[in-house]
Amino acid sequence: MGIVELLGLAGSVSLISGWRLYLTVFVTGLAMRLGWVSLPENLQVLDAFANPWVLAISALGALAEFFADKILWLDSIWDTIHTAIRPLGGALLALAVVDASDPVWQLVVFLLGGSAALMSHGAKTGARALVNTSPEPVSNAVVSTGEDIATGGLLFLAFANPVAALIIASLMLILCIFLVYKGFKLWRKMVSSGS
Repeated sequence: MGIVELLGLAGSVSLISGWRLYLTVFVTGLAMRLGWVSLPENLQVLDAFANPWVLAISALGALAEFFADKILWLDSIWDTIHTAIRPLGGALLALAVVDASDPVWQLVVFLLGGSAALMSHGAKTGARALVNTSPEPVSNAVVSTGEDIATGGLLFLAFANPVAALIIASLMLILCIFLVYKGFKLWRKMVSSGS
């Protein structure tokens, strides 16, 4: 895999982990276990993603997240708890994908992966908080199901065509920045009107 493909794969899994960390860890670990993604020699310690225990725990986490994300307000509590967990997971996933023999490059990849996951997590959390204010109960499940489908599709694309995944990851990052910006403006407006 060339640098563009590696960056596409690393960027995609980092961004997606901000939405669905456990599913992303499970699919990435499964991809490593089945040989779809090979680890460089200097990062063999990260083959822990392919460990059967990690696969089992991430599968259970993905199942719990699937149901928690469908229940009004429980999804916001779940997102709040995962504010520290998802960015760390995104950073580790990016590091697991990119062959960074230089420690400086490893740190850069770790920080960028964590930042991408934090950005997508912030966008998801803000958008879901707005959806939770809707009076009908259906929108929460619809948005969550859309996230599940998008996550699965984007993970498949990331492993099948990393260049296309890089383009989509870039578009996702722009969308996340826009959503975080809009959410911040809305929050400021609510705070200033409450004073």
